[in-house]
Amino acid sequence: MANINQDRLVQHFIDLVKIDSESRNEKAIAETLAEQLSEIGFAVQKLPVPAEISNGFNIYAKLEGKLEGTILLSCHMDTVTPGNGIEPIIEDGIIRSKGDTILGGDDKSGIAAIMEAVRCIKADGRDHQTIELAFTVYEEGGLHGSQNFDMSKVESLTGIVFDSGGPIGTIITTAPGQQNLKVNITGKPAHAGLAPEEGINALTVAADAITNMKLSRIDEETTANIGVVKGGQATNIVMPELYIEAEARSLDDDKLQAQVDHMISTFEAAAEKHGAEINIASKRAYNAYRIADEDSHVAKIKAAFEVNGIEPMTKPTGGGSDANIFNSKGLKTVNLSTGMAKVHTTEEFIKIEDMAEITEFLYTYLTR
Repeated sequence: MANINQDRLVQHFIDLVKIDSESRNEKAIAETLAEQLSEIGFAVQKLPVPAEISNGFNIYAKLEGKLEGTILLSCHMDTVTPGNGIEPIIEDGIIRSKGDTILGGDDKSGIAAIMEAVRCIKADGRDHQTIELAFTVYEEGGLHGSQNFDMSKVESLTGIVFDSGGPIGTIITTAPGQQNLKVNITGKPAHAGLAPEEGINALTVAADAITNMKLSRIDEETTANIGVVKGGQATNIVMPELYIEAEARSLDDDKLQAQVDHMISTFEAAAEKHGAEINIASKRAYNAYRIADEDSHVAKIKAAFEVNGIEPMTKPTGGGSDANIFNSKGLKTVNLSTGMAKVHTTEEFIKIEDMAEITEFLYTYLTR
């Protein structure tokens, strides 16, 4: 087993989560990581992204190896809100926030693990594969950093994203595609007390559509949700306009398309029935990916876990990650758990033991 410096690993993680880096404000964390990666021997490139995506930059870094093979390792640098002024607390082998912010293990636990593994490999004088890194901005809420990542830099044919929860050894080989819908329903205002029949209530149109719409869990691979509704001016005005945001996800792209088509046609039918106008903007956020259990990339990852006495398990997830984007760009990529738990909540935590184990996995994987 690798001789991981657990104290240094934990200290580095704590230092990283104390750097404010909510989505689109990644400049400070990106500058810090670019400097630290240079110090441990990586050739670092700061890759620009459009200003509306981030005040920072994506990081591409490379460390030449003597062993055969090249692997891209990836994490995102941003956090969800509330992610400013994080005060990590360590008790009973668990790191959590003070309780008024997230912790930021999503995804700084992955960054800390990668860098500690490399530090230990170098300290031990071990040969390793060529390591490429992709640290991205603005992953939360749209995978924007990976969508804007300059893939011409990448030599690897395979990648590993460290951005999932569950037991160490969890390998996400299947993840859904997602489609977003933005719906504007335009009815007709009227005085609700004097002449309600002269109006067309946009909410009535929406209610009619939603009543006839398949939502929530569609099947074991597919979900759909209406998450944002905005409209109305006053109780004495028949609601003239309504704005809705919805999404559909599926592990199967054909099922996803069928669900989206169903949602759109149901909205349109309700609008036509009530004489309202409707405008629907439909956009694919990302595509699904599915990698076979027996794939050589998966097999090599499993073997490294097994050497360390950890039982690997492949599983699907209901969420998207940078792995979706990298797969769609032709880089065969899986997503591994770092042990992060209750992410996107103020109860987020991570076990030090899990952080050490994923770091040990990386040491083993990179030196085999």
